[in-house]
Amino acid sequence: MKLCFATNNTHKLEEVQALLGDSFTLTTLKEIGCEEEIPETHDTIPENSHEKAEFVWTHYGVNCFADDSGLEIDALNGEPGVHSAYYAGPQRSADDNMDLVLEKMVGKDNFNARFVAVITLVLDGKYYQFDGEIKGKIIMEKRGTYGFGYNPIFVPEGHDRTFAEMSMDEKGELSHRARAFAKLEQFLKNYSSEV
Repeated sequence: MKLCFATNNTHKLEEVQALLGDSFTLTTLKEIGCEEEIPETHDTIPENSHEKAEFVWTHYGVNCFADDSGLEIDALNGEPGVHSAYYAGPQRSADDNMDLVLEKMVGKDNFNARFVAVITLVLDGKYYQFDGEIKGKIIMEKRGTYGFGYNPIFVPEGHDRTFAEMSMDEKGELSHRARAFAKLEQFLKNYSSEV
């Protein structure tokens, strides 16, 4: 089955192709001719995910899925949340975003956080959503070089290494995105067998 993944983030694309395996062929926004920035105008992760999938379906007419995800930190009242990608500004710099989080965490004593992901799939005009989350803690220093985003300052529950210190395979077994994509994969396999 061929599906467009509504992203231009190559890290995400590699991670998701690895999660979904060979039974699905992913195409990028560029490959379907979508060069414009897809709007994300909502205040929640599920709404943004839906908006991105709907944009691709409406303008390009291809079956696709879009994800939106974010880091929610208890001590910061759920920030950065839906603004995770551009928390420190429109430059979308992972280092700037992490620096801002660490600056705001100074003096806090609750380091609990979670990554959440929501995927919206559109197949022939019908919409489906799948979610996943992983709980953990924020640490006050960046550790590790793998992954992207906030991975160097997030330690998942039950572990002592950050996501950025884990291989893609290790992280793939744990991450919020992996959990949401496991639900998507199961749905697609069932869907394929019924068609």
